[in-house]
Amino acid sequence: MARVVLTGALRDLAGGVDAHEVQSASVAEALEELVAKEPKLRGWILDEQARLRQHVIVFVNQERARLDTALGSSDQLSVIPAITGGADELDVELLVGTRKGLFVLRGRRGERLEIAHREFAGQEVTYAMRDPRSGRCLASVVHGQFGPHLFHASEVDGEWQECAGPVFPEGFEEAVERTWTVVAGAADGQLWAGVAPAALFESRDGGLSWMLNRALWEVPERPEWRGGGAGLALQFVCPWPGDSRRLAVGISAAGVWLTEDGGQSWRRGGKGIVSRYLPDGAKLDSPDQCVHNLQRSPAQPEMMYMQFHGGVYRSDDAGLNWRDIGSDSGLPADFGFPLVADPRDPDRAWVIPLTADTDRVTVGGEVQVYQTRDRGRSWSAQGAGLPGKPAYLTVLRHAFCSDAGDPLGLYFGATSGDVWASADSGEHWHEAARYLPPVLSVRCA
Repeated sequence: MARVVLTGALRDLAGGVDAHEVQSASVAEALEELVAKEPKLRGWILDEQARLRQHVIVFVNQERARLDTALGSSDQLSVIPAITGGADELDVELLVGTRKGLFVLRGRRGERLEIAHREFAGQEVTYAMRDPRSGRCLASVVHGQFGPHLFHASEVDGEWQECAGPVFPEGFEEAVERTWTVVAGAADGQLWAGVAPAALFESRDGGLSWMLNRALWEVPERPEWRGGGAGLALQFVCPWPGDSRRLAVGISAAGVWLTEDGGQSWRRGGKGIVSRYLPDGAKLDSPDQCVHNLQRSPAQPEMMYMQFHGGVYRSDDAGLNWRDIGSDSGLPADFGFPLVADPRDPDRAWVIPLTADTDRVTVGGEVQVYQTRDRGRSWSAQGAGLPGKPAYLTVLRHAFCSDAGDPLGLYFGATSGDVWASADSGEHWHEAARYLPPVLSVRCA
């Protein structure tokens, strides 16, 4: 059966119970079944015409949903209040991690965004996200004197408290250098964190505490792992929607690793990847694979996209085997960091090519986002509204994201401190914010 998760006032109205099982085929049916079980919720989520309340947002698993969204037996439906208003008043909230703090940008889709809040002034915020199920925010902060810390807050402008981890267990010589990413898992309350040195941590209480995945830490190949330009780091975690047993991670520069038993055992993926930076005899299927970005298609989970250190790739078998989709397909360069996979259309993805290998700025000083609509067989430029020549921008691996809108909203930030947005799947772009510190990450809340 599917699960409906409630927070705050809705949970209180339901007698303090935050999770309810339903047997429904759509979001609308699930909410009607929920109200039948908990009559005090009547009128709070849906109005008298059975429409979603203006200031209520629903998610299926990690994606924003509508009343007609289909609901599977293993799905989780989360019902939360919109942040300071409903979709008509507030369409976008971006959490922007920078070299000098966390910036919260808010406003209407398609318009300039305002700085609604700033946190951790003067500190490097590597990554920040909001868990769509609970609404809790998490931020990875690296203090210049006091090192890495992970914080959580119920609201971005509320009180931030430090999480209990990620930290290596007692007896380990290693220490966490930074938390690169935090991703909502498939199980209730589950989060995954990737850190440097390359390790995977799991939380089962929504990020308050963390434990090391020892199986990945202890794989026999670990002594052979080598770091990339950012060191040896686990920078991407790709859960399988609705299945907590299946997970893929991307490590720089130790490649793709896969588990199908919830992290109890791991095997290497990445067959077919060519590490062009190695000598000729060692290029193909080398264990030294520098993954710059790794994304799974939520609509077709066995299909994945990768931005490599020289190469754009696609996997049709959940990360075991990969094929080149960046050569002779319309890209001006196949080096880069940013990548977005369409959450609804597995045929569609976006990259922002950069010059290789040491320059790492937009190709030819021209800012262009490239999209594929045929799984990488061809790519086309989308630059309407983006700055013309000369514009030598650098966009980092976590600084490009999408929302759940229809059409899809796309957002990226550059180390120049500029943030750009599109409300029509990249067809047109506008400047959403400027003059921020160098941008490290951009995530839709």
